Amino acid sequence: MAINLAALNESVKANSAWVSLVRNEIGKVIIGQQYLVDRLLVGLLANGHVLLEGVPGLAKTLSVRTLASVIQADFSRIQFTPDLLPADILGTLIYNPRDGQFLTKKGPIFANLVLADEINRAPAKVQSALLEAMQERQVTLGDQTFKLPDPFLVLATENPIDQEGTYTLPEAQIDRFMLKLKIGYPTRQEERQILEAMASTRPNLEVNTILHPKDILAAREVIDQLYIDDKVKEYIVDIVMATRQPSKYKMELDGFIRFGGSPRATIALTLAAKAWAFLQGRGYVTPQDVKTIGHDVLRHRVIVTYEAEAEEITSENLIKRIFDTLPVP
Repeated sequence: MAINLAALNESVKANSAWVSLVRNEIGKVIIGQQYLVDRLLVGLLANGHVLLEGVPGLAKTLSVRTLASVIQADFSRIQFTPDLLPADILGTLIYNPRDGQFLTKKGPIFANLVLADEINRAPAKVQSALLEAMQERQVTLGDQTFKLPDPFLVLATENPIDQEGTYTLPEAQIDRFMLKLKIGYPTRQEERQILEAMASTRPNLEVNTILHPKDILAAREVIDQLYIDDKVKEYIVDIVMATRQPSKYKMELDGFIRFGGSPRATIALTLAAKAWAFLQGRGYVTPQDVKTIGHDVLRHRVIVTYEAEAEEITSENLIKRIFDTLPVP
């Protein structure tokens, strides 16, 4: 096993040499927000969609646009508004009276990186238009099904749900996001650097291309081979099961959790932990990798009860309790 791990480590180091270059290139435009940049890379490598939540002005949109430029991916931005229609996202069939045929007009969903900007500004029927695309990586228009490009990633931004004019995302769609990130304000030092770099009528937002979509696909093949010990696998399963039946793990949280993580949470946590290990240049997954990325995978999948809301207990509090209580292998 040691020989295999050594070979895996060498393979990961060879295929992840671009990680620091990408971080540095994005850092030319995005000051601070290392948490955001790293999780965007995790989503890209683990083939999982990412939901970004934060107040306006925190560089969420700019981060996604910059990432697309760095990897030279086809980029599409969809501004979600209350009057948006599903056809505005997916495309539609247009009748041509000249030959009596329907022509397919593909929508902006057909891109490598799709930025769904302020996704909670549109009603549920429009948000749900993304369900098939996000899960099956395909779009059905009329009687035809079209495959989406590979890699395909939806990066959605949303304002906090207590702001005026927003809609809560359907739970079926929320579960299709591998990660949900909560973006906070920069530090005072970072704020000063932002002032120096961006307080201009023409800020420099140009970045160099570091890699291409095919390099991402090659990295994913390496990530699939990363080693996860059986004890770590059991740890991942225990974490997800504890969100459903905490009493079986000697945690008195049953009255606070309405719904726990689905099997999709188990898959997402495993893939995200592998991608995080890859970013660290390792060919194996540690329990700390699981704990590091676990909050981002689970925070939107653990639905609290009304009792928890009344006591101001959030899913974040419950997930922290689970991670603090479960024994680490």
